[in-house]
Amino acid sequence: MNDLAGMREQYDDGGLDEAEAGDDPQDLFSRWFADWLATEPFDANAMILSTVDREGWPSARAVLLKGFDDRGLIFYTNYLSDKARHLDDTGRAALTFLWEPLLRQVRVSGRVSRVPPQESDAYFASRPRGSQIGAWASEQSKVISGRGVLEDAVAAIEKRFPGEVPRPPHWGGYLLTPNAVEFWHGRVSRLHDRIRFRRAQGSDRWIRERLSP
Repeated sequence: MNDLAGMREQYDDGGLDEAEAGDDPQDLFSRWFADWLATEPFDANAMILSTVDREGWPSARAVLLKGFDDRGLIFYTNYLSDKARHLDDTGRAALTFLWEPLLRQVRVSGRVSRVPPQESDAYFASRPRGSQIGAWASEQSKVISGRGVLEDAVAAIEKRFPGEVPRPPHWGGYLLTPNAVEFWHGRVSRLHDRIRFRRAQGSDRWIRERLSP
């Protein structure tokens, strides 16, 4: 079992200053994510995806980060789900990563778009067969009369695809291209460190700024 109190004390000592933050949020995110992986947490890539519908009602749920690169952060879902409808309608979303044992949180907001079909195909092919079957069987967010409906659908899909399972046309990835990334490092004193990167208007250049806790 991890010594959470010891980790809190270790990471409270350093805090987050501008020298450590650097000039590129992707670099800092990569380093922090590596630190988080080193703690061997369950579902290390879990994050909270926040969206709003056409009427402005917010919704949040946990999803899994499946990659990040110079373009942004990538996750996958059913394109017929409530979250996908929100993403397609507004083209905007926010992500939250809470790594509490390390006294760290990262908030990301930006524009969202679907990844190219071939990219979704490649990721889908890497998934376990059970997950592939589930992507076909589940009409995500739809009301059903009971679990039997889902189990019947799984049985039908397994019979339909005895071998290779192709990617469903209603399933694929999204890319969130950040316009703001905030790194929060907790302090026992409650005078936490908050450093935000935001894109300069009409530019790919990042502006770094410290926020009061």
